[in-house]
Amino acid sequence: MNILQALFFPPEQPGGVSSMVPYIQERFNKLGWQMELFSLPKRVRGKGQEPVTFDTFDISIYEGNPIIDKYLQTYRDYVWWTKLRLNKNYDLIHAHHPIPALVMKQLFPDTPLVMTIHSSYERELILNGKIIEGGLEHKFLTSIYREIESKADRILTASESFRNYMRPYVKDADRIVVIPNGFDEKRFKPISHENAVVQLITVCRLVPAKGLDILLHACAQLKERGQPFVLHIIGDGPIRPELELLAQQLNLYDDIIFYGYMLHPEEFMPFFDVFVLPSRAEAFGSVFAEAALCWLALIGTNVGGIAEQIDDGINGLLVEPENPTALANALEKVVSDPDFRYNMARAAWNKAKRAYSLQRVIAQLKQVYTEIKPDPEEADADSEVDTEELE
Repeated sequence: MNILQALFFPPEQPGGVSSMVPYIQERFNKLGWQMELFSLPKRVRGKGQEPVTFDTFDISIYEGNPIIDKYLQTYRDYVWWTKLRLNKNYDLIHAHHPIPALVMKQLFPDTPLVMTIHSSYERELILNGKIIEGGLEHKFLTSIYREIESKADRILTASESFRNYMRPYVKDADRIVVIPNGFDEKRFKPISHENAVVQLITVCRLVPAKGLDILLHACAQLKERGQPFVLHIIGDGPIRPELELLAQQLNLYDDIIFYGYMLHPEEFMPFFDVFVLPSRAEAFGSVFAEAALCWLALIGTNVGGIAEQIDDGINGLLVEPENPTALANALEKVVSDPDFRYNMARAAWNKAKRAYSLQRVIAQLKQVYTEIKPDPEEADADSEVDTEELE
């Protein structure tokens, strides 16, 4: 089977889709399945000129809004780039963002389409203060889910929580298949180490949705309680200057290291002790599984896919979002008790190896693909096996 994995931008950022899709391609290619990746280069801007139309709602009522116009222009650019670069047919297309999904169905209407919805763009914009809930942009972006439902042969998502999130925006959420993300274990190499001072680490884009302001306030409380630590922040984003200023105001600047963007943080994480990220929302939260595979104790918020990964008190600690004191209490537990920290990290590693195996993802995707587009050669092979059994 010849499959196209259609991404939004090139897979160069750590975490989420980028941590998984190239490794999926590698595994399928080793199995003899042809699989290619396709994405829109970031240099392509303002090229597309074709009008955009959808079947399930009238987009003309949304045009003229800057955020929506930018979204529609990106759609046009993806059409332009796809027409320019794709000149062959595929047995199946698997898209990982609404724009490539809808563009591929527009240009290749007879090719089966699988769509994985990894996260909520509109929820991220709301949490980052870019749009308001119930506003024009929110209505437009949530209308996209119904359009995808009408076009895709199968919709996938990474958590039960996110399937429930989509329920108000689609006709039949129960048809959405949940396939949690999986990770290539060979990328993660836990290292036996003993730090004199507990090393905390977080890895994320520096945006309001990740709740790093809450983390800094919690760390300030932890310091006031006399608990020593160092917090390492890997990632970059628009609020980095605000976070650095807040660290100074909270008398934390000497206790925090801002690293900026790092391509392969999983090579760095095994040297630390605790992974903490108080996100305000997460569809899945791939970085928690990655941290678990590095043998780190986990602390996260009781939201979305994080709550599906962490069994509170067993393989990590869950706290409510927007609560610095609760987060400080959780941090104090793991910082002050090395045995508790070690046991949680071991339990997190065991669960991640069992539940978030890349091999499990490959098997589940293979089943989805063959249900939608049966492979004649495999069908013939199955028939031969059945015949031999009858004889």
